Amino acid sequence: MKIDCALPGAIRDIGATAPSLEAEGYDGLWATETKHDPFLQALQAADATNKIPIGTAIAVAFARSPMTVANASYDLAEYARGRFILGLGSQIRSHIERRFSMPWSSPAARMREFVLALRAIWSCWDEGTSLNFQGEFYSHTLMTPFFSPARHEFGAPPVYLAGVGDHMTEVAGEVCNGLLLHAFTTRTYLEKVTVPALQRGRERAGLADLEGFTISGMSMVCPGRDEVELEVSVRSTKKQIAFYASTPSYRGVLDVHGWGDLQPELTRLSKAGRWDDMGDAIDDEILNAVAVVGEPAEVGAGLRQRWGDLIDRTTLYSTEVIPGPVLKEIADHAR
Repeated sequence: MKIDCALPGAIRDIGATAPSLEAEGYDGLWATETKHDPFLQALQAADATNKIPIGTAIAVAFARSPMTVANASYDLAEYARGRFILGLGSQIRSHIERRFSMPWSSPAARMREFVLALRAIWSCWDEGTSLNFQGEFYSHTLMTPFFSPARHEFGAPPVYLAGVGDHMTEVAGEVCNGLLLHAFTTRTYLEKVTVPALQRGRERAGLADLEGFTISGMSMVCPGRDEVELEVSVRSTKKQIAFYASTPSYRGVLDVHGWGDLQPELTRLSKAGRWDDMGDAIDDEILNAVAVVGEPAEVGAGLRQRWGDLIDRTTLYSTEVIPGPVLKEIADHAR
């Protein structure tokens, strides 16, 4: 299991941070799309490093068109000399419609078509094929030499897709090279829902198994070097778990464990702004199913035990800022 690290959000910091993370032995770096553009973060990281893979986890697909994503990621694949991974996600309806002012419908079907459109565009640039992609949601039928990037030796990047529900996960298995797991997941959910959905997608694509397919996941960690530090970490982690669990589209994770009735109550509390009460609703059983809790060495060993035989790479995710030496201790024990 490879241990990756998230890039700092501030673009101005990446030039100094990314080389340090590469030197510390991390296996990959991921740019998120929250406050800053993930492609600009990936460009800065590629410029500052030499060997480490760099990806977006995630870039919001539905905030963009397949053409804009194809262009940015094809350029990054060349600039990073084949080290770039395009990680896509759908976001949720309210953000797509109200924050990005873009259309929303049939997210799994739309995402499948988005990825197929990317591949048609890249094929046009890589192989010189005529661009004639016509789907239900996207249509790309014009490409002239003036707007075609020069073919480069590294080709199009691999595409990973973020998925929680079984429909989006099936799409990942069918048309993508990897799956990006959400931090709000459990081993039971992965075994009972995620992996079977991936296998259905692979079968739909005429592929027998998951060979050559990468499962990459955010791992929620809750470390503490003493009782006080651990108490603070537990409290904030429970609040974060409650926040995710209040989202209707993530209820499936709760349902697998028989905790589904908690979701509407957490939604009610979130609408009332009762964030502390939401955290109190998360008991230790739920905490330990979602997060790996304990001293740094215990957390590292726990990650290996929980995920080592199921996922290929993981990125540590914490609600509290983890000091560099502690983060390294966790990573070393996970390895």
